[in-house]
Amino acid sequence: MLQELSVKNFAIISSLQLEFQMGMTVLTGETGAGKSIIIDAMGLLTGGRGSSDYIRQGASKCTLEGLFTMPKSQELVKLLEELGIETDDESIVIQRDISTSGKNVCRVNGRIINIANLRKVGEFLVDIHGQNEHQELMQSEKHLGMLDDFGGKELLKIKEQYEGIYAEYRMIEGKVRNRQKNEKEFAQRMDMLQFQSDEIAAAELVLGEEEQLIEERNKLGNFQKIADALAASYEAVNGDGDSSLDKIGYAMNELLSIEMLDPEYKAISEAVQNSYYLLQEASGDLSRHIDSLELDENRLNEVENRLELIRQMRRKYGDSIDSILAYSQEITQELADADFLEGRTGELETLLVEKKNQVIEAGLKLREIRKKIAKKLEKNILKELKELYMERTVFDIRFTALPDGQFTEDGLDQVEFYITTNPGEPLKPLVRVASGGELSRVMLALKTIFSKSQGITSIVFDEVDTGVSGRVAQAIADKIYQISENSQVLCITHLPQVAAVADYQYFIEKEIIGERTETKVRKLNQEERVAEIARMLSGSEITKLTIEHAKELLNMAGNERNGHLS
Repeated sequence: MLQELSVKNFAIISSLQLEFQMGMTVLTGETGAGKSIIIDAMGLLTGGRGSSDYIRQGASKCTLEGLFTMPKSQELVKLLEELGIETDDESIVIQRDISTSGKNVCRVNGRIINIANLRKVGEFLVDIHGQNEHQELMQSEKHLGMLDDFGGKELLKIKEQYEGIYAEYRMIEGKVRNRQKNEKEFAQRMDMLQFQSDEIAAAELVLGEEEQLIEERNKLGNFQKIADALAASYEAVNGDGDSSLDKIGYAMNELLSIEMLDPEYKAISEAVQNSYYLLQEASGDLSRHIDSLELDENRLNEVENRLELIRQMRRKYGDSIDSILAYSQEITQELADADFLEGRTGELETLLVEKKNQVIEAGLKLREIRKKIAKKLEKNILKELKELYMERTVFDIRFTALPDGQFTEDGLDQVEFYITTNPGEPLKPLVRVASGGELSRVMLALKTIFSKSQGITSIVFDEVDTGVSGRVAQAIADKIYQISENSQVLCITHLPQVAAVADYQYFIEKEIIGERTETKVRKLNQEERVAEIARMLSGSEITKLTIEHAKELLNMAGNERNGHLS
């Protein structure tokens, strides 16, 4: 429900903040006082078309803000998640700014969204009905959904079974179409993948191979440099004549003869000994490497050729041997899947025909239960219309099979409401019924039935009672109140009967402040409600009789409410 509404610099409203409660609230006042401006503000908050014309003269922008109770709707929760809007599961705050430049900024819980998405969110929060507006009930494409909502659990299970079979049909159909579509391109791709798979397999790549080959190439390419360095080093360390090893050995022997004379001599002697043995070990290593050196020019060519092959494979299939092998696994799997699907094409086409037959069979069951529920809904609507003094109305829910045996996720049929309010006249689509008092009563009858199932938290009636009076006016008042037992109802009315049954009443009036016109809204207490309803009964002149009549209407409404509660 709508908890709070804040309006700034909107039309002839400079600043206004209203709080609303659950139940039925009426907005009354003189013609032209600005009652519909409040409804316009709610419409803009829920995605209505806005323009700079709404901005109060002299202001740079208008700001609208509404605080709504979070409806218990999983569809809304999913939508908010998709839009990246966080919620505390208790409330939703919507803000909309319209500037003189024409720029619209819409926010839901602080997150900026576009108007199209604001409209999607708003559909879960407010349902506005005006005298000449065609809202959800007046859109034929919504009639099937309303029938299903009325069907409840009795219909839900069969509908879910149909939807499951239909989803399987679409999945198989997609596979068949993908296989049949662009067969030439598919074959060309398979040929290309097979060539790539064969080429990678022929290369016999091994993880870590490239690094080892580069190391080997460096050795083979620098053979002479390595041989010369090893030979010179060995000659210096342990060559014939005056070698480094001989000199250090001489020094070691000399120091051994005096190391017992001083601890420092002993330390020096040990250091020289260590150096001697290390150098002796290095001499052995040098000798071994020199003996193992062998120049294989053919091997160098082999390594170079192998590295070039790896470079070409990296250029085609990946930046490393690891990624090339991963790609090979990927295309091998795709080739295997293609072979599998190719063998199943005929099988899939047969399965598609079988699944289509299952869809039709399930659709016929769905049609049967829907027609059963439609009869029940027709009776309920006629009952409501009778209470609104339209007892001669004929209401019919018509099923039209989709052409050429087609079907959709909703079933095999289109559903539309037909009506005639005049005996002897042919039934016509509800969406083509002329607006006026009769249309208002038809809409109220439908809304009374559907208000429970639609789950919309706030329903707004903008002068839907125009053109009626007397007992019809009282019947309309009772219907609106019945709707408010399931949803919050905000109603602009000129009928005292409707105003009297409301739980709350706000009075809207114009004031001249600083030579400028402003709309003001105030909540009426019981005494003020009597005076306002008396004005609605008699016009500008309020008499003792109209005061008594107003009190009587309020007392009757109170008794009616107590009757509903009991």
